[in-house]
Amino acid sequence: MNTVQDWPEPIIRVQSLSESGLPIIPERYIKPAPDRPSFIDPEDCDANIPIIDLTGLSGDEACNLPATTLDLISLACREWGFFQVVNHGVSPVLMDQARETWRSFFHLPMEIKQAYANSPKTYEGYGSRLGIEKGAILDWSDYYFLHYLPLTLKDYKKWPASPDSCREVIDEYGKEVVKLCGRIMKVLSMNLGLREDHLQNEFGGENFGACLRVNFYPKCPQPDLALGLSSHSDPGGLTLLLPDHEVPGLQVRKDGKWITVKPAKHAFIVNIGDQIQVLSNANYKSVEHRVIVNSAMERVSLAFFYNPKSDIPIKPVEELVSADNPALYSPMTFDEYRLFIRLRGPKGKSQVESRKSPR
Repeated sequence: MNTVQDWPEPIIRVQSLSESGLPIIPERYIKPAPDRPSFIDPEDCDANIPIIDLTGLSGDEACNLPATTLDLISLACREWGFFQVVNHGVSPVLMDQARETWRSFFHLPMEIKQAYANSPKTYEGYGSRLGIEKGAILDWSDYYFLHYLPLTLKDYKKWPASPDSCREVIDEYGKEVVKLCGRIMKVLSMNLGLREDHLQNEFGGENFGACLRVNFYPKCPQPDLALGLSSHSDPGGLTLLLPDHEVPGLQVRKDGKWITVKPAKHAFIVNIGDQIQVLSNANYKSVEHRVIVNSAMERVSLAFFYNPKSDIPIKPVEELVSADNPALYSPMTFDEYRLFIRLRGPKGKSQVESRKSPR
């Protein structure tokens, strides 16, 4: 799919820069003034993305959630594009184990991590940049990206062998999060007035994709000049983020302002990706978000992406299109969309906006 074989410049690990004790960050990481973060203590701000209790959402039967909960999810998808879920059925012990296992990986000696260094061809492995634009301003983060589904892409050899039990923990965590994503997809379908399996079928039924990006945001001596992850909307279907509940960092754009999310303990942060915005004909919104960094504390988060089968053209669902609500987007496969984004790197909402059908 992607003809790009390697990065345009030598890769520098941000963690190594941070641990070197440098007092100022290299120019490569300094964002233009309009993109720099504004720091408001989340505790001083009343706004937060909705927190929704999923008690009753379990098993493979039709959703047993109260109507009030369904309404809260519907409103969150339409107004925010983001919400947190509690009582979601994934073990808190497994959540903590997954996060701390990955934290341990990032603190391994560099030569062990370097064995998993990635390339733009698949992005799978240990990385430190997105996009292949030479001379681009970079984000203050390292990451690890791996495929979980389909099974044809799942390759344990590309998963870290250290620390001990890392692969087993990733596998178990992936299994539980896939189940939760499937349940949430049913709710999203029902709230659009569709059959509960409709969105899943648009994703390819059982042949959907899933991948994990683990983000490591080292301490940054000048957090007011840098970002851990530039503003973007997620290109895939549905994202479940396991945040670092000790260190806030995620900011969501709402009514032109950046709101720093206050993570609830053992909650997942759910957000709508571009593919569901397209399928829903923009009834649901994929929303711009970014990550700020911290001078005193590192931060680890796990973003699990639940995506359509990569070669199915994604376009607005026919039942949501009418003379009064014409299809807003032209068909495009997820493979085509991903390549488009990989060449450009994070660019706010410009990617999905560029997919709009000509009028």
